[in-house]
Amino acid sequence: MTEIYRKVVYRTLPYAALTFIGICFLLPLLWVLVASVDPNAMQSLKVPSSLTAGNYIDVITSRANQRAFLIGLFISLGQALIVVIIGLLAAYPLSRYQLKYKKPFMLTILFMTSLPITAVMVPVYQLFLTLKLYDNIFGVILFKVASAMPYGIWMLKNFMDSVPNELEEAAWVDGASILAGIRRIVTPLMIPGICTVAIFTFSGSWGNFFVPYILLSTPEKFPAALKLYQFFGQYGMVSYGKLAAFSTLYAIPSVIMYILSQQFMSKGFGLQGGTKG
Repeated sequence: MTEIYRKVVYRTLPYAALTFIGICFLLPLLWVLVASVDPNAMQSLKVPSSLTAGNYIDVITSRANQRAFLIGLFISLGQALIVVIIGLLAAYPLSRYQLKYKKPFMLTILFMTSLPITAVMVPVYQLFLTLKLYDNIFGVILFKVASAMPYGIWMLKNFMDSVPNELEEAAWVDGASILAGIRRIVTPLMIPGICTVAIFTFSGSWGNFFVPYILLSTPEKFPAALKLYQFFGQYGMVSYGKLAAFSTLYAIPSVIMYILSQQFMSKGFGLQGGTKG
């Protein structure tokens, strides 16, 4: 009986722990959803006496919020597009050519993927002041592209390794150039991997608060991630209903990216190239 009891405990304990962790994450999410439709939302989770769409209407109709969401989308989409294009071109020689210092270079890229942004923000801040890029949206995109490029190159190189060289060689025999081979042969076969990198890059940029907080100072240039501050007034007064509505709308792009990622990530990480028929 003791052995049976011990097995039951060992089997149920992990599920109990996971259930507890899930509840800890679920309660704040539930508060956000409930408070967003509560005209008298407070810090505590409670059943609202009445429901309202006023919080969402106030957030959506605000020109400042509309501009913040558009700026956030512009920064995130721009970063994802640039990282994919440059990363694809940089990954090609690392995948196709036998370079002398290829292994040390790849290890350097791997190291840079784990380098925390906070470790380089002080010199970057000084550099941006010198180059007149401070408080510039394009400067934010430039820095985000540079910080995401090592991860993009590393991932795209691994995806490109799955595309057989024979397909490119056949295209070269037909007169195609290297760039034409990349555009017509390699890229179509890497669509799942490219989408995976683009989704990861977009999600990381959309949820990034620290970089624009340091590199931007004009409120009109703030992306959506920084606009959460507007709901915190003086003397500790917080508009919880509007804050929850804004947070819910802010999470929508991430949810969409997560749904899209389910279609591409499994294919991307298990990418199989074509074979010459």
